[in-house]
Amino acid sequence: MTRKLGTRAVALMTALTMTVPVGLMPLPASAYVFNDVRIEGAQRVEPATVLSYANIARGQDVSAGELNDALQRLQNSGLFETVEVVPQGSLLVIRISEYPTINQISFEGNRRINDDQLAQMVQSQPRRVYQPSLAIADATGIAQAYAAQGRLAARVDPKIIRRSDNRVDLVFEIREGNVTEIERISFTGNRAYSDRRLRQVLETKQAGLLRTFIRRDTFAPERIPLDEQLLTDFYRSRGYADFRVQGVAPELARERDAFYITFNIQEGPRYRFAQINTISEIPGVDASAFAAQNRVSRGEVYNPAVIENTIRRMETVAIQQGLNFVNIEPRVTRNASNQTLDLTFALTRGPRVFVERIDIEGNTTTLDEVIRRQFTTVEGDPFNPREIRNAAERIRALGYFSDAQVESRQGSSSEQVIVDVNVEEQPTGSLSFGASYGVNSGVGFNASLNEANFLGRGQSLGLTISTASDEQQASISFSEPYFLGRNLRFGFNTWYQVTDSLNSYYDTRSVGISPSIEFPISANGRLELRYRLAKDTLLNVDEDSSPILLAEEEAGGLWSSALGYAYNYDTRITGLDPLTGYKFRFSQDYAGLGGDIEMVTTTLLAGVESTAWREEVTLRAEFEAGALHPLNDYTTRITDRYRGSSNRIRGFEPNGIGPRDLDAGNQDALGGNYFWAVRTEAQFPIGLPEEYGITGGLFADVGSIWGLEDRNGVAGEFQPDGLVDDSMKIRAAIGASIFWTTPIGPLRFNFSKAVKKQDYDDEQNFDLTISTRF
Repeated sequence: MTRKLGTRAVALMTALTMTVPVGLMPLPASAYVFNDVRIEGAQRVEPATVLSYANIARGQDVSAGELNDALQRLQNSGLFETVEVVPQGSLLVIRISEYPTINQISFEGNRRINDDQLAQMVQSQPRRVYQPSLAIADATGIAQAYAAQGRLAARVDPKIIRRSDNRVDLVFEIREGNVTEIERISFTGNRAYSDRRLRQVLETKQAGLLRTFIRRDTFAPERIPLDEQLLTDFYRSRGYADFRVQGVAPELARERDAFYITFNIQEGPRYRFAQINTISEIPGVDASAFAAQNRVSRGEVYNPAVIENTIRRMETVAIQQGLNFVNIEPRVTRNASNQTLDLTFALTRGPRVFVERIDIEGNTTTLDEVIRRQFTTVEGDPFNPREIRNAAERIRALGYFSDAQVESRQGSSSEQVIVDVNVEEQPTGSLSFGASYGVNSGVGFNASLNEANFLGRGQSLGLTISTASDEQQASISFSEPYFLGRNLRFGFNTWYQVTDSLNSYYDTRSVGISPSIEFPISANGRLELRYRLAKDTLLNVDEDSSPILLAEEEAGGLWSSALGYAYNYDTRITGLDPLTGYKFRFSQDYAGLGGDIEMVTTTLLAGVESTAWREEVTLRAEFEAGALHPLNDYTTRITDRYRGSSNRIRGFEPNGIGPRDLDAGNQDALGGNYFWAVRTEAQFPIGLPEEYGITGGLFADVGSIWGLEDRNGVAGEFQPDGLVDDSMKIRAAIGASIFWTTPIGPLRFNFSKAVKKQDYDDEQNFDLTISTRF
C-alpha cells in the first residue's frame, strides 16, 4: 500500500544528501602524545569498535597526518553521521553522532510495481542502521527495475523523516514516468531484403496498435546481442556467408519518450556451393564411407545448417566404425569472382579428451535426469564440442528454463573435461478461466489447467472443461516424452463430449480413452502407434430428418475399439531449408478389436510452404484425403463419416456439403465415406506497419465429400426412387483473408465466395477462427 505523508511530516523531511560536518582542531607541526582516548556520543556502537577504526596508539608520537587518517577511517566506516577528532593535551576526544535506525520503509508513487515487489529489491531494512550510500543504491536498483519495463524516465528519490530516539522513516519517492517505446527500427546496408522483412526476424519489435499488451516494443539493451545473432542466422542461412552487423545505434528522443534503433549491416555476396570433397588425414581411415553421408549439393545455396547436418551424419559413421576422437573439419574456400564456395570435409585426429562428469545447477524443480537425457554424451565418453552445443539447444528448447548456460572446463587432468550446466527455472504451469465465442460453437465458458513440467519430470498434464451453447466437453491429457527411459513419447487422453450443433438437426455424445506411443524413425519422420476405445451416440434426431439418420439413432450408442498408426514427416524439424517446408502424414486405424464397429479408416495429408518476392509473400498448398472402408456388412453412421467443415473446404458451413436426403423435411447433410480437398493460399503485407501484426491473404479451395452404404431416403420430387445421390460432386470457393497477430493468439478473418456448388449446399461467406499456420 502506498504510504501518504502528512503536512507536518513533510515539513520534517530531510534530503538524503546532507552536509557531514567533520572536525579536526588545528594542530601544531609537532607530534602529539596521547595517554588516553575518550569516546563521546556512542550509543549502539561499542567504544572498542570506534578505537579499532581510529587506530591511535597511546603513549606514542602521533602526527597530524595520522590524526587525519584516523578521521577518514571513522568517516568512511559508514557508521557515523558526523565525526570530530579533538586533541586536548594528552587526551584525545572523539565525538561521534551515529546514523539513526530505520523505523520503517515505505514507497510512494508506485503503481506498476507493488510494495511487496519493491521491498524485495532494496537492501535497507527496518531496525537496521540507516546508510545513505545503501539507500542511494536501493533507489538506483528500483529505477533499473522500471527501466527493464521500458520506463527509462523513472526517477526514485530516497528521503528520510526524523523520528524520536534517533530513528528515521525511509521513504522512496517514485515518479514512474511513461513507457519509453521503440518508435522505429531501421536498417542501413540492406539491399536483398526490405526493412519490413528484417524487422520480422528481430526479437525486439516496434510499438504498434497493441502496445498496451506487447512488452517486446520497449528498449532492452540486453536484447540487442540476440537481435544481432538472429539477423546473422537469417542471412547466413540464405547464402550470405560474409554477413555481419557492423553496429547498432539506439537513439533516445529528446523528450526521452521514444527510442530509434538503427542496425548497420553488411550483406556481402550470396554464395552457392561449388566443389564438394571429402578427404581423410587419418592413416588407415577411408573417406568413402563418410563421403556417402554428404548432403551438400553442387549449386545449392550456402546454408550452415546443411553443413552441420552432414557433419552429424559423418560423426555417426565414425562412432559406428569405433573411431574415437575424429574431427570432421569443414574447410571453405571462397571464390569471389563467381560467388561460389568450395567445401572440403576433412577427417582429422582430434585431441584425446574425455567427459569427466556433467554438473547441473539451478534446477530447483526439474529433476537432473530430465536435463541429462538431453545429452547423448555421458560421463566417460569422448568429448564432442558439437554435441555439447546441440544438447544446450535441446535444453533451451524444453521451455522449462528462462536461461540455460552450458559450458565446458578442464577437469582433473588435461585429458578430462567437466561440462557445467546452469539453468534458471521459470513457471511451466498455467491456470486459466475465460469465455469464448465461435461462429459455430456460440458463447461458452472454459477453464483449463496445464503443466508442462509435471512434478519436475518433464511430463505434461492438461485438464480442460468448456461449455458452449452447442458443445460441452471435459478432457484430461497426459504425456511422458521419455517412456521407459527411451526416446518414446507416451500419451494418454480421455474425454467426454456432447455436441448440439447449430448446423444440424441431431446431437452427438462421445466418451473414450486413447493411449499412444510415438518415436522417431528418421531425422524428420516420426511414427505413432495408438489405440482408441470410445462410445459414440447419435441422439435427439429431428423427426423430419432422413430415415437414414433415424435408423442410426435407433441403433443407440456403439462401442469402437480401434488400433492404428500414423506416420508424420516434417522437414521443419531439422530446418535445413529456411525457405521451403514440407509435411506429410499418412494414417490408418482398424476398428474391430471387439466393440460394435468394424471398419478401416485411412487419411492422407501432404503440404508445402514456400516464400516468394524476397520472402515478402508466403505460399501454401495442401492436399488432404480420407476413406472409410466398412468390413463384414457394417454400415457407417454419421458419427463415423466425414463431414464438411471450414478446416477442409472454406466457403461452406459445417455440414454444408456432401450427400443429402433432398426429400426429407430438413435436408440434413449425411456425410460421406470419402473426401478429398486441395487448399491453396498466399499471405502478404497489405501496406500497414508490420508492428500492427496485420497481413492479408488470398485463398482457393476445391474438394468433395461422397459415398454411402445406406442410400434409402425419402421418395419424392428430387428422389423419385427414394435413393440418395451420393456421387462425387466437386465444390470450390475463393476468398480473401485478414491475418492479425494478437496477444490472445493469431486471428484469421475469412471472406469467401463459393464458385462451384450444389443448390442445396450451405455457404459461409464469413468465418473468424484462431489461425493455424502450416
